[in-house]
Amino acid sequence: MASRGAPLMRGSGSSAPWSRGSRIAVAIGIGVLVGCVFAFLYPDGIFPSNPAHLQGRRNIESNKVSSSCDSSEKIDVLKFELAVALEENAKLKTQVRELSTTLKQAEQGKDQLEKQVMVLGDTHKAGPFGTVKALRTNPLVAPDESVNPRLAKLLEEVAVKKELIVCLANTNVKDMLGVWFENIKKVGIKNYLVVALDDNIEEFCKTNNVPVYRRNPDEGVDSIAKTGGNHAVSGLKFRILREFLQLGYSILLSDVDIVYLQNPFDHLYRDSDVESMSDGHSNMTAYGFNDVFDEPSMGWARYAHTMRIWVFNSGFFYIRPTIPSIELLDRVADRLAKELKSWDQAVFNEELFFPSHPGYDGLHASKRTMDIYLFMNSKVLFKRVRKDEDLSKIKPVIVHVNYHPDKLPRMKALVEYYVNGNKDALKPFPDGSDW
Repeated sequence: MASRGAPLMRGSGSSAPWSRGSRIAVAIGIGVLVGCVFAFLYPDGIFPSNPAHLQGRRNIESNKVSSSCDSSEKIDVLKFELAVALEENAKLKTQVRELSTTLKQAEQGKDQLEKQVMVLGDTHKAGPFGTVKALRTNPLVAPDESVNPRLAKLLEEVAVKKELIVCLANTNVKDMLGVWFENIKKVGIKNYLVVALDDNIEEFCKTNNVPVYRRNPDEGVDSIAKTGGNHAVSGLKFRILREFLQLGYSILLSDVDIVYLQNPFDHLYRDSDVESMSDGHSNMTAYGFNDVFDEPSMGWARYAHTMRIWVFNSGFFYIRPTIPSIELLDRVADRLAKELKSWDQAVFNEELFFPSHPGYDGLHASKRTMDIYLFMNSKVLFKRVRKDEDLSKIKPVIVHVNYHPDKLPRMKALVEYYVNGNKDALKPFPDGSDW
């Protein structure tokens, strides 16, 4: 068994090296051949990459170069877009304020119209206790443009919602007029008009882009308009205002010694024929109080109660185009023409407040006193507000320098204090005047 098996083992062992090498060579050859076939059939590989992705990778380097240039341009674009957005936001805020004012006025108008219908319509029974309200305002007059066509055309351009501020001025108050309209412009009030009483003021207003109206010469009052002092011009304004009311416009009459800090039309009630600022310096004096007069000789009846109120200021009041309002202007103008020594403010208040009595028919005009801390006179400011930590935080709508003769320097100080933020600007001035 062993002799027969040995030759077989030797024969097998001698042929093994050739057989193993041949197999490796064949495998390598087959691999190369298969690789060539696949290379021919699939030049981009069996799983080709996304062309867009490959293109993106090729563009990465070029994008890196251009990105630094694009970033500055994008920042500029963003800055521009931000500026536009801020501007649009400011416009929207303005529109919201205007819409709020319009809504308030519409509500006021609706309320007054409803009351007018109730009063002027068919007779009706009174409502339950506590619900009855009388008519506060009288019906508006029908506009009559034939009164002054030239003024009517101008008012159409200047007025807003049939309202505007009107100021009379001559050369004597030119410097104060400049402070007056500069602050009106700063506040953003558009509906205002200067009635120029001489050529110098007319040219001054035109040079400063201020709406101006020059009246036609009027015999008897033209000399007062050109050379008259404050009181003379104040008396003249009642005659001039009549035309504005006849044309159907509500007027906020303004003296020139007033500094505007807010738009007054945003703070009016419009529920009365006349709405005026007060010369009062406290709630009692401005809005009225029960003053007891003591006469000891009367014994048991020594105390007599009186009603007191400090006068309306005839240098700043809102007047609506109603019959009682026009009658008021006529009465005051007529008395001032006849009573040469009378003061226009005294006559203005007498006609507004004196009741009907034997030999006299009182004026049936409704009236309202303005808030003394919003429509502030200079006594309130210099005696109380500037010395009170809480009151000094209030920003008035206007301040009228009516209690002091040094008007121009105090007006400038007011601008410094309220507009420019100089809290020491009012300190040098005394409470009252030096004389």
